[in-house]
Amino acid sequence: MTQAPGGPAEGPRADPAASPSVDASVDPSAEEVANQLASVVGRLLRRLRSSSSQSPLTPTQRSVLARLDDGGAATTADLARAEFVRPQSMRLTLGALEGQGLVERAPDPADGRKSVMSITDAGRTALAEVRAAKRNWLAEAVAAELDGHERRTVAEAAALIERLVGS
Repeated sequence: MTQAPGGPAEGPRADPAASPSVDASVDPSAEEVANQLASVVGRLLRRLRSSSSQSPLTPTQRSVLARLDDGGAATTADLARAEFVRPQSMRLTLGALEGQGLVERAPDPADGRKSVMSITDAGRTALAEVRAAKRNWLAEAVAAELDGHERRTVAEAAALIERLVGS
């Protein structure tokens, strides 16, 4: 099977016998499930990140845009704390985003000495493109690699994972 960069393998579906399986007759421990889930989710996140590698945005810039889109305007210090970086590093990231017109600065309504950053319409468009690339890769991979029964199983697992994270 050949694989396009960032895309699902083409050709016949993967052999289910070659995939790691779960022994249905034995209940795995919570630790075993947690280890397997953490490993798989980590690999999935790396694949999703690589699927949007054509974007001119760095992973940090994408993360900051997503945070501003989801949480609204924020100060540089607030963003730095949320992203676990120094304020100086966040200023550089925000400066690059501002230079591209993806975020804009305004006076902080609570403290005029500070400023808050918010995402612009261009930033929302750029973020939507990155998110669409990730969803498209995942949808193509699911369609190419999983049959109907497996898709239902993954959908059920996604609902359980959502319950775990409390969304």
